[in-house]
Amino acid sequence: MSRVTTPAPADKGGQYRRVPRSLHPVAWWLWAIGLATAVSRTSNPLLLLLVLAVLGYVVSARRGDAPWARAFKYYLWLALTVITIRVVFRAVFATGTTPDDHILFALPHLPTPDWYAGIQIGGPVSLEAVLSAAIDGLRLACMLCCIGAANTLANPKRALRILPGALYELGVAVTVALSVAPQLVESVQRVARARRLRAGRSRGLRALRSIAIPVLEDALERALRLAAAMDSRGYGRTGTATARTRRITAALMLLGMIGLCAGVYGLLDATAPRLLGFPTLLGGAVLCCAGLALGSRRVSRTSYRPDPWAIPEWIVAGCGVASAVLLVLTTNFNAAEVNPSLYPLTWPPLPLLPTVAILVAASAAVAAPPPPRPTNRAGGIAPPPARRATKTETEPTKVTP
Repeated sequence: MSRVTTPAPADKGGQYRRVPRSLHPVAWWLWAIGLATAVSRTSNPLLLLLVLAVLGYVVSARRGDAPWARAFKYYLWLALTVITIRVVFRAVFATGTTPDDHILFALPHLPTPDWYAGIQIGGPVSLEAVLSAAIDGLRLACMLCCIGAANTLANPKRALRILPGALYELGVAVTVALSVAPQLVESVQRVARARRLRAGRSRGLRALRSIAIPVLEDALERALRLAAAMDSRGYGRTGTATARTRRITAALMLLGMIGLCAGVYGLLDATAPRLLGFPTLLGGAVLCCAGLALGSRRVSRTSYRPDPWAIPEWIVAGCGVASAVLLVLTTNFNAAEVNPSLYPLTWPPLPLLPTVAILVAASAAVAAPPPPRPTNRAGGIAPPPARRATKTETEPTKVTP
């Protein structure tokens, strides 16, 4: 029987638009890891701020209505906290100043013992030290926001289905851990909204008790529902693997991990023999793949409606990888613009190629399909909100005889 395909719905202009669907979670994670890799190669504050702008644009354009899709702003607050802590620690635990520094203020100096040499508590704080700490904190904040964007855009539960059977239990633990923070955020928002409806007047620390207890109760109920759902779906049931197969799997994984570690060491150490580099790394990867394939036999599970990997997934993942590759190449050939110095204190440049590399990652908002709209109880697409009638529409019409 041939498969019947239905075309995408058309708008008023007669042009067809893309069918809303969820992008493959691995594509979003590859895109975010590529951006995080690009961030790790630069200390230019203009490029770091551009990365934050790209993350905000893509998240606002392609996030869905799931609970974890509303958690990106909390990652932004976490990023601001990281920058503040980094600046405060740099100001308190000063490392000395140079004659070319611009002194902002001076903190009370506390004497330190001889074994604590090199770091002083208090003293003069220079503008260069504050800017250096702020840039370091901004780089770490951008990395956190990259991970937060991937956690916001990708469905962690759908990512669990693509893991091999040998990593299924570890994947469940990681999935539950990644979904805890968004669910707690949703619980806090729901409890706060209920308190406002009940005219709750307590603020600050006084409201902590009335918010924390319902949130903890909701977390316990979620844990019980998750345990019941996992038990009803047969989680934990093993296949026909014998004890001998499990021992062989463990030996393959152990030897493979040793090979990977030795291969990475051989690639990083220029004095190591050649056989300890790429050949050992390749052999370790082969052993790990064999162990994963053999260990997958003991987990029996099915996949219902697997996520497709189509052209949008290739484009989104390629945008992140391209950004990382271009930043690495630029760092190797022109490191002064990507990592500007604070001596002398000048405005940082905006290099062309790294800027284009970061803007390439922003095209993921156009390449990715729109997220699916929420459905009503009948299973159809929820209608748009009703338009409020104007005064002339509500007035009765006068009929003249």
